[in-house]
Amino acid sequence: MTDVLLEMRGITKRFPGVIALQDVSLEVRHGEIHAICGENGAGKSTLMKVLSGVYPSGSYDGEIRFDGRPVHFAGIRDSESAGIGIIHQELALVPYLSVAENIFLGNERRGRNGLIDWNRTNADAAQLLAEVGLDENVVTPVIQLGVGKQQLVEIAKALSKDVRLLILDEPTAALNDVDSAHLLDLLRRLRDRGITCIMISHKLSEITAIADSTTVIRDGRTVETLDMGSAESTQERIIWGMVGRDLESFYPERDSAPGPEVLRIEDWTVWHPVQPRKVVDGAGLTVRAGEVVGIAGLMGAGRTELAMSLFGRSYGRNISGRLFMHGKQIRARTVAEAIGNGIAYATEDRKHYGLNLIADVRTNVSAAALGKLARAGWVNGHEEIKVAEASRRDMNIKTRTVLDTVGTLSGGNQQKVVLSKWLFTDPDVLILDEPTRGIDVGAKYEIYTIINRLVAQGKAVVVISSELPELLGTCDRIYTLSAGRITGELPVGEATQEDLMALMTTDKEDNA
Repeated sequence: MTDVLLEMRGITKRFPGVIALQDVSLEVRHGEIHAICGENGAGKSTLMKVLSGVYPSGSYDGEIRFDGRPVHFAGIRDSESAGIGIIHQELALVPYLSVAENIFLGNERRGRNGLIDWNRTNADAAQLLAEVGLDENVVTPVIQLGVGKQQLVEIAKALSKDVRLLILDEPTAALNDVDSAHLLDLLRRLRDRGITCIMISHKLSEITAIADSTTVIRDGRTVETLDMGSAESTQERIIWGMVGRDLESFYPERDSAPGPEVLRIEDWTVWHPVQPRKVVDGAGLTVRAGEVVGIAGLMGAGRTELAMSLFGRSYGRNISGRLFMHGKQIRARTVAEAIGNGIAYATEDRKHYGLNLIADVRTNVSAAALGKLARAGWVNGHEEIKVAEASRRDMNIKTRTVLDTVGTLSGGNQQKVVLSKWLFTDPDVLILDEPTRGIDVGAKYEIYTIINRLVAQGKAVVVISSELPELLGTCDRIYTLSAGRITGELPVGEATQEDLMALMTTDKEDNA
């Protein structure tokens, strides 16, 4: 038997006006973890959709050989029958069905009478959960699980179909460090069982830690495949392959010169919208003009809840405390009031809350400040296009025209549209919640450059991030949150990841 499980040769995939893949080749060996890296829009996900039958045979040029035989998949069922399973970045679970029902959806365990055998379904589901290390009752509705546990349910679902090749598209993008480590350990165990994995990821530290081989794709073409056991296969080498140039630093340099205070909150308290508990408890912080302030905290610490409650009380109930802009206490009871007072919030979930994916770039850029383009209730379409074109140019948004649908853009370019939308409101304070989640290292660098440009213009920026190196590389000061309370404040020059983690896991408020 050959050592190669999968061969993809000369894969070319065209869309109207665009060549997404051009002569891409890939080899994956039996029982390895094979990473695929590339900038957003490089063609990684398109290649995996070709492999899994999402784009059926005949819709692309080239050849796929699986276990030494040519294959022609007409759809996902064909690839699943061959032993290929794919887990997309947007999980495909039904929230109100149980864990067991989701695992066997479309692959039901039936009895002799043709009806579903629930005893067998639940027993088999429990065995699969044990295999992936998930200690949950199989009758629990999926909606009650966190994202990390939902990822494990997806993997259990793939294992139920006797998967031989498991494809994971950005599996840790929405996970915290603990859940990410758990998932990577599971991939190692699957490798030990002989299951081959392909992992698409922008987290280069994870790739260098877990991958046996890495294929780099740039602009729809294969650049190279690296043996990760080689001393030459470094993060810097991968970055060079992805972007075609060296990044001298992951974070662009910035001269810090904070000005007067712009935003201040005092004793800010927010109650959960349904449960009788506080999600933010007596928080206080300040942000100055020309300053980047970070907020660090573990999942569930209250970071997003704090940001959303400040932005027109768009989260929580019984919100109390004082909010000041430029030293004057204000009321921002609605999103419109928050925007009117110079506050903008770019959500961590751009696909659901940050963008209208079926609308064009022009419409999304102007959405938060249409009043600036309207006269007597009518939007000036010509001015709207001019504004969007200016944003496309200034933010380097890669799209053919501002009339292109936002849903067709890569993640990094979608994030630039989100930023353009809020910058059009001309805010004094811009709150960025996970601004680089799910985007590649080159696009991250561009986002950091945009942040630097904003603070150079005197804007105040708040960055919420799960990646401590990102906060240390971009911020002037960092606040830590634990269980809804501010537990510390450190200048970046005095902070380390260890210091921040200690403050993020403390139970007591640091009043020093």
